[in-house]
Parts: sequence; structure tokens; C-alpha cells
Amino acid sequence: MNPSSILTAVLDRWKAGVDAHEPKAVAAVFTQDAIFQGLRPYSIGPAGVAPYYASQPLGMKADYDLLESRELADNLVLGYFKVAFSFIDRPTVEVFLTILARRNNTSDWQIAHYQVSKLPA
Repeated sequence: MNPSSILTAVLDRWKAGVDAHEPKAVAAVFTQDAIFQGLRPYSIGPAGVAPYYASQPLGMKADYDLLESRELADNLVLGYFKVAFSFIDRPTVEVFLTILARRNNTSDWQIAHYQVSKLPA
């Protein structure tokens, strides 16, 4: 599987949880030791991811474009995305997202590092 396919599969699972407002499903995409940096202070692992997404407004949706991908090592790929978070009652927020996806012992890929930066106005 090439890096782009791996990253798309991982982000599709993340997006499905975000769009359905299912914080536990979003958190399940992350490794136990994942560094998670959204638009608030960082956290470690799914225990920090779930409350972050639980606090997001109902109706929020995520759409992404994969801009770059790299295979850094066996079982480790890097992805750089543009993500648009849309809302029912406010303007869309566009961000850049960098993730490291790592294959775990069950051959499943999960996010081990998630870093968001806001686009300039």
C-alpha cells in the first residue's frame, strides 16, 4: 500500500467519526501514546482526543485534501493536509494538518501525531 492510500484510509476513519459527532470513534483512530495538538493545548492519546471532539458543535463536518505524503520508515508515514471544518451556524475554518500514521501490531494504521495550524487570514 502506498503512503497516500494509507493516509486516506486513516483520515477517512477520522472524518467519519468527526462528521457523525462520535468522539469515541475519532479517538479510536489514535495510538495510545499519540501527541494530539488541535487548536487548544495538546494532549496525549485517545483520552485527550475524545473530550476535544465531544466539545465540538453538532453538525461540524470535515473535508480534507491530501497535499503531500512521505514514507518515513517501515510502518510510519507522514501526511500533510488542508482541512476545512464546516459548521451549521458559523463560517468554515480552514487549517493545515500534519499527521504521522503508524502501523500497530494488528496491521491497523493509527495516528501517532496530529498537529493543526490555522491558515493565515
